[in-house]
Amino acid sequence: MSPGLFAALVSLTLILAALTIGALIWWGVVSSRARRVQRRLLPEAEVPNDLGIGNANPVLQGIASRGKSIEKALDSEGQSARLMIQAGWRSAEARLVFYVMQGLTPLLMLGAAFGFWTVMPERITARPVLFVLMAVAALILGVLLPSRVRSTIAASRRRQIRAEVPLFIHVLVLLFESGLSTRQAFSSLVREGRGVLTELGIEIEILLRQLEAGADMSEALTRLADALEVADLATVLQLLRQVDRYGGEVKEPLLETLQVIEDRREMDLRERVNLISGRMTVVMVLFFFPALIIFVAGPSWVSLIRALSGVAK
Repeated sequence: MSPGLFAALVSLTLILAALTIGALIWWGVVSSRARRVQRRLLPEAEVPNDLGIGNANPVLQGIASRGKSIEKALDSEGQSARLMIQAGWRSAEARLVFYVMQGLTPLLMLGAAFGFWTVMPERITARPVLFVLMAVAALILGVLLPSRVRSTIAASRRRQIRAEVPLFIHVLVLLFESGLSTRQAFSSLVREGRGVLTELGIEIEILLRQLEAGADMSEALTRLADALEVADLATVLQLLRQVDRYGGEVKEPLLETLQVIEDRREMDLRERVNLISGRMTVVMVLFFFPALIIFVAGPSWVSLIRALSGVAK
């Protein structure tokens, strides 16, 4: 069998494996939703497992259990649950997909490393040590990749929530001026402002559900601030918590908080501009300035060299 045909077969096998995994995940998510509906109708029909995903497909459940074991080994600081919330993966389906990918990605990376190794030149495959190093590197990458993707998504969502905080403050000021309480303001914000506050509106809706279920306002606001870890939002929620507990005027403190946030962002923007200016100076010195010297002084140097060459003759 020629190397090109073998490489094509390996690639086709990997593609089919990826499609199969995707189909299994889709099947597990659909079956999990159906079982959750059945659990609501017949509470005694299902008992959730330690993954919190219900009685999903047994194969996916086993893979997810292995993925959760890998996650526990990596999560030495207990940040996994918080990152799940920050990424917006609160549902059972989202946790199932993440744990399955955490369990399957190392195997997929090992398979990809083996397939890549089989099509490499013979002078490289004759050294088994290189294959061991490649397999170890692929395994480490497969173990760390899902957590890294989750952290990236969580950081991106925190930045988006941070960008929505000034608008959130303006909307709260308008709602408080109309005479609404904190809970009524949250309810109106969820109904009317969901299309504007895309990510923060989701968190406020979850907070409102907790309040309707009987949770204490102060504790719910504290949990939300601790879970999201957005400094600007934590400041606003702390102010709302104090107003809810001790009462008092809320409009002026909110506007002062907004002014502090805007001043802080202006300072951050100036710092970024100064940093970019320094980088552009380095780029200009390294690339633009030599080209300018050649363009300006080049003709005179050529003329001087020609003149000296004529004198030498």
